[in-house]
Amino acid sequence: MNSEDRERLKACHDEIAQILYRNSPPESLENLENIEEHLRQQWLEVMGPDIAFFLSKQQPGQKKDVSGP
Repeated sequence: MNSEDRERLKACHDEIAQILYRNSPPESLENLENIEEHLRQQWLEVMGPDIAFFLSKQQPGQKKDVSGP
């Protein structure tokens, strides 16, 4: 990853963190277990499906890995 992309990625995840914090109930920020549970819930409900959709699209020139485990 080049430095420009790395900086952009950092800016994006900083913004995501601010949004998640702003939309978190206070009780979800009381300890690490609650924080992890709340972030996991947000991931599953909001971010995960969009990323999974993006990753499921095969880009031109990419080969699907059919080798299996």
